[in-house]
Amino acid sequence: MSFTHPVLVRWSDIDSYDHVNNVRYFDYLQEARIAFLAEVLGTPADPFSQHPCVLVSQTIDYLRPILLRHPPYDVDVWVDAVGTSSYTLGSCIVDRSGESDDVYAKAVSVIVAVDPETHAKRPLSDPERAALLKHVVTT
Repeated sequence: MSFTHPVLVRWSDIDSYDHVNNVRYFDYLQEARIAFLAEVLGTPADPFSQHPCVLVSQTIDYLRPILLRHPPYDVDVWVDAVGTSSYTLGSCIVDRSGESDDVYAKAVSVIVAVDPETHAKRPLSDPERAALLKHVVTT
């Protein structure tokens, strides 16, 4: 099951080519990833206080330029895989305002659970693992 989070393009996101600067895609993905984890882990105020983790890798395939407009774009997020101390999230930025779902970018994010005091890698807790496994999407 994937999660959808709407993101609005801000005027400050636009570059000299009149489309969203490629660095801003990371911001949109982060905003959606945080909202996804807050819902999945059941910690809406601050998912990282109870389930500390760090983003260790993120790759993006830019498929088409995002333009400034008022209707939001959707960022879909899902779990690709769950390991011992890490998990992989898939995501894409989609335009659902027209007749078809146009995909603007696809991303893969690897997240590692960490100890809040030592910042060392730690195993996922049983509740974390169970919550994440419920949202694995196989393609």
